[in-house]
Amino acid sequence: MATIYKEGSRGAVVKQIQKAVGAYPDGIWGMVTTECVKRWQKAHGLSADGLAGPATLAKLGIAVAASAVSPQPAQLTVRHHGLVLKRSRRRIDYIVVHCTATPEGRALSVEQIRRDHRAQGWADIGYHYVVTLDGLPHLGRDVDIVGSHVKGHNADSIGVAYVGGLENKPIAYEKLKAKDTRTEVQKAELLSLLMDLRKLYPSAKIVGHRDFSEDKNGNGIIDPWERIKECPSFDAKSEYRFV
Repeated sequence: MATIYKEGSRGAVVKQIQKAVGAYPDGIWGMVTTECVKRWQKAHGLSADGLAGPATLAKLGIAVAASAVSPQPAQLTVRHHGLVLKRSRRRIDYIVVHCTATPEGRALSVEQIRRDHRAQGWADIGYHYVVTLDGLPHLGRDVDIVGSHVKGHNADSIGVAYVGGLENKPIAYEKLKAKDTRTEVQKAELLSLLMDLRKLYPSAKIVGHRDFSEDKNGNGIIDPWERIKECPSFDAKSEYRFV
């Protein structure tokens, strides 16, 4: 039986394919890898089906054993307010808290965020989870797929965002200042969600986006003037240190 690599496949051969087609080589085949394979196939005169079967593998110069891809073990999951949270097959070192940089009180749906992110050229919404203004949790990008939310650490992190993070004043958007706009229901849901994610990733560090800023003066802390951005507009690392 010919081996066919596709969405859900993983391993060393997937990593070879990803390197060849320009996808991030994490060894986990997600939607982004599929799109990269389709583009590569089209450019090389192959049927752009997004699958790496014998013809595509031969064109790529990748030799594999003629056997089916080994089935993957079931993923660990946790039930959370009607959602099923699954443990990523990726190694997760960080759970990163974000804000959507939205003025206080302004509602924003997951689909709106997804459209905005895709308009920027991304394959999907950048976050893995979103807590909307009403305090409800929503699934974003599949956790098995690398997100687009923290430069340099997308591959080893999960992104969690709440809607808000900016003051709401009648001035130009770019002049609005960062503000912790979380409603009480958002605060409660963020804590609850992070506690359940901790069950899936017991060793991951819970931090804010701004905690990835460079300590330029070497004093051991990230001073306000050193922050790459204010996101998530509150000290998530300190607030969730006991989660």
